[in-house]
Amino acid sequence: MHAPRLDALPTERARADGPRAGPDFFCVGAQKGGTRWLYDQLQHHEDFWMPPIKELHYFDRRRPSPRAAKFLRRADTSLTRFNRRRGKRNMRALVQRDLDFLKAYIELPWHRFDLETYAGLFGAKGGSIAGDITPDYCVLRPEIIARVVSRFPDAKVVFIARDPVERVWSQLTMHMRKGDLARNLGDAEIMRVVDKRFVARRTYQTDIVARWRRYVPDSQFTLYLFDDLMADPVELRRRILTFLDADPAKPSGAVSPGFNRKRDPEKMPLSLELKQKLGRHLGAELRASAEAFGGAAEGWPDRYGL
Repeated sequence: MHAPRLDALPTERARADGPRAGPDFFCVGAQKGGTRWLYDQLQHHEDFWMPPIKELHYFDRRRPSPRAAKFLRRADTSLTRFNRRRGKRNMRALVQRDLDFLKAYIELPWHRFDLETYAGLFGAKGGSIAGDITPDYCVLRPEIIARVVSRFPDAKVVFIARDPVERVWSQLTMHMRKGDLARNLGDAEIMRVVDKRFVARRTYQTDIVARWRRYVPDSQFTLYLFDDLMADPVELRRRILTFLDADPAKPSGAVSPGFNRKRDPEKMPLSLELKQKLGRHLGAELRASAEAFGGAAEGWPDRYGL
């Protein structure tokens, strides 16, 4: 994470547009916890306007997502052709306000922490509900969270927790598919990677939730479980949309509640031996999750004989 320095965090200017300016909610993780599913459900729902790229990363990086410039180049060449390709991938068509958003997003003051300019991005939402779904916000430092929550006091916060072993394995296999990690790592090497900062900071979800809850009122923070998405996506969709003040009876375009864009035909198997090693290694977090999250999380330790 490349978080802005504390000395780069100015005192926020007067809020000319009030707390309503900016996103109505943040989804702050978990990474590999179903946030892409959520984005797809919302981007097609008529109560929402969602940014044309899923993850904005303004609070944890110092440069815009390269996808924004890529989208603009392709859209400028032929918006009709670009939208036709998006339609084949169940992505909503972009219109002028989306292109204006991308241009403004690229031009954000990435060298400093300017929440007013960031808030202005969401002028594109009009009267719709809008949010920033960036799972890596789960690793923000407390002082950054405090600044964000202070500027957007009415924003709701969503977190989707996942069995820590399953989450870790999904993250590692993602990096293997991308070529960031070798596919032939032995168990001992994998166990060493699990403790590396880029994995560990996203793994201890009870700490992440406690850190965000320290600053967000209980009525504005909610936690869901990946298990519930797998068991009943219709019900989970209903619960999340209700929390976000949207109408769950309205469809998400042609996208079904069970649509999974990232269903990977090349799922990499987790051996029983490595699964048990990971379970023992993350035993304390599995037990803490069972106690803190309840629901299906209460069964997580049993999966590993704990």
